[in-house]
Amino acid sequence: MTDSEFHQQVDELLISFEEIIDDSDVELDYENSNSILTLYCRDGSQIILNKQTPLHQIWVATKANGHHFELINAVWVDNRTQQVLSAVLTEAVKNQGGENVSF
Repeated sequence: MTDSEFHQQVDELLISFEEIIDDSDVELDYENSNSILTLYCRDGSQIILNKQTPLHQIWVATKANGHHFELINAVWVDNRTQQVLSAVLTEAVKNQGGENVSF
């Protein structure tokens, strides 16, 4: 995958996460600045998703852990735990923000 393809893939993914939040009835604020998506949880904590272009990874920082996701067969998978990004994000939002939203 080229850097351009990586940027396009991640930008589309982050926009889809924003749309899911907007379409859900949840109290979860977010900000997307320079392709860094920050989710502001009700407990005052944050979940941060950002690109790591040289590695073609998405890094996610939650209150509990840090995750590094790689695109494998069209799915973003944590290179350490093999968890899928959407599941990790869904669980983090529930644990930190007390909100039920499926990504």
